[in-house]
Amino acid sequence: MEVPLSPHPSFDPSIPSSTPPAYWVSPRHLAGDDGCLAEQAGTLLTSAGWKNWPTARDTLLYVSPDELRGAEWILASYPFELGGLPVAWQVSARAHSTSAMTEWNAYFTTGTPPEALADFLLALDARAEPDVGFDGPESVLTALTAQGWIRDIDRPATTATDPAFTSSVSLEPLPDLVHDADPRTDLVGWQAWVEPVLGDPYLWCATFSASVPHDLVAAFASSLASQAPVLRRTLPESTEGQLTVISLS
Repeated sequence: MEVPLSPHPSFDPSIPSSTPPAYWVSPRHLAGDDGCLAEQAGTLLTSAGWKNWPTARDTLLYVSPDELRGAEWILASYPFELGGLPVAWQVSARAHSTSAMTEWNAYFTTGTPPEALADFLLALDARAEPDVGFDGPESVLTALTAQGWIRDIDRPATTATDPAFTSSVSLEPLPDLVHDADPRTDLVGWQAWVEPVLGDPYLWCATFSASVPHDLVAAFASSLASQAPVLRRTLPESTEGQLTVISLS
C-alpha cells in the first residue's frame, strides 16, 4: 500500500508519544539520512573493529586496526560547507600508519543516505591498500548505468544522472578546502549531489578528492543508485511528491 508523504505528522498532546511510523522508501538518493548518519556509520565502524575517541575539536574520530584508514564525524566543528550544507563525515586513507599526511579525503554532508556511506566504508575497510586503486573512472559510471542512471549527453565520460534528473555524479574541479596528497591545482575529483527541484537548495552533497580510488567511489555510486527501498521514519520535505513510500503498518 502506498501512502502519501508525511514528514511531519500532526501532533495531538492528548495522545501519548510513540516511535514514529516506519516506511520503505525509494529512490534511495532522495530519501535523506533519517537523522541517523552518525549512528549508522559509527555502529558499522565499531563492528568492524575500528577504535574511536573524541577529539579536542568536539569531533569523534574512528581509526581502523591497521591505522591506515580514518573516519571522523566533524559536524560539531563545522569546518566548511559543500553546496551550502555542513560537512558531517570526513573519511581518509594513509599509505603508512606513521604518515602525517593523508593520501586522500572524502567528505559527506548531512542528508547523505547512510546506506551509500556504509557501502563506501565497507569497501574501504575491505581493501588491503586503501591509498591506491587500479580501476579507471569508467568503473563509477558503469556502476551507475547498471542501476538505470543515464550518462550526460554532453559529458558521457565523466557524468551520469538519475532518470528524473534530480541527482548527478560527476568528475569536477575540486572545491576549496578539499585535501589531497597530490599538490597539483588542476585536479578533478568525483562529486555527487541531489537537487530535488532545480534552483532549490541541495538535499546533500559528497566530494571525493582526486586520489580516492575509483572502485571505492563506484561502491558509493552503486549503493546510491540502488533501486532497493530503504527504511525511513523521517522523510525530507524537499522531496515530497518524488518518493515512493510504503507503510510497514
